[in-house]
Amino acid sequence: MSLMNTVKDALGVDPSSNADPDMGRVLEALKARDPKPIEDCSPEEAREQPTPSDAVADIMQADGLSADVPGVTSEDITIPGPGGSNPARVYRPQGTGPFPVILYFHGGGWVIADIDVYDATPRSIAAQTGAIVVSAEYRRAPEHKFPAAHDDANAAYAWLLANAASIGGDPSRIALLGESAGGNLAINVAIHARDTGLQAPVHQALIYPVASNDMSSDSYHQNSNAKPLNKDMMKWFVKHVIRTDADKDDPRINVVAANLQGLPATTVVTAGIDPLRSDGDKLTAKLTSAGVPTQQFDYPGVTHEFFGMAAVVSAAKDAQNTVAQGLKAAF
Repeated sequence: MSLMNTVKDALGVDPSSNADPDMGRVLEALKARDPKPIEDCSPEEAREQPTPSDAVADIMQADGLSADVPGVTSEDITIPGPGGSNPARVYRPQGTGPFPVILYFHGGGWVIADIDVYDATPRSIAAQTGAIVVSAEYRRAPEHKFPAAHDDANAAYAWLLANAASIGGDPSRIALLGESAGGNLAINVAIHARDTGLQAPVHQALIYPVASNDMSSDSYHQNSNAKPLNKDMMKWFVKHVIRTDADKDDPRINVVAANLQGLPATTVVTAGIDPLRSDGDKLTAKLTSAGVPTQQFDYPGVTHEFFGMAAVVSAAKDAQNTVAQGLKAAF
């Protein structure tokens, strides 16, 4: 092996070059915005960087597409939490309620992003399921380290159980949906509900969830230099989230080590070009072995963050439809 090849292997290559054409177009649009690598930023700087959602918006504008979803209205509210009230957004479909309800948690490594960045997924899912979707914000690290976000997520679920009817929802039909760090929050809410005797959600949809503390997995190795999420970014997120190294072993972060028995039927979505793909694989296996009815759907030609891109990425449209069908069946 030549010295040049040795250096190339050590540095790794960006597997995003294997993305399908739709995904590749989004990655090119994001590259054109020239974001600074998140791992080189302070948290404040990172929150100001261009996002994949911005890249999708650029493509939609170029193609003359509207971000509006016909028949879905939204309203901003607040939900009380242990550290004070947090913003939330309620997405309502057309029709006459009471509607089933989905509690949604956005991604961003518990450090960046918010309900505005992740507006597309809940808006689209509300239309496809005929359910109210409540996108609940949570405190972010490093200002509020682990387990602040998890405590806020549990508080949002308890609030929704008590207040679903006040927003037009049916409190007997509540499901969970989360992306990335939000997928981690969603399954932890289900675990917390089981352990504290709260009403169980009827279903949970976990989109490329953070579910393991293992950064030496196959997908971390294969996608260590992927865009828009890579291994160094995940290390950066963890550094800002945890209080001590012991937090990495907490089953709320290392979910595959948690007791997963008695959880609701689950849909897991993974992306091929994503360090977190192996997390989804392991979680699916653990849920299945715990007796939880679980289906996993993998999309090999797309990257982390693809799920909310249904307006411009065909794989995302398919994934959203698959998740929506699972939720509707549970309702």
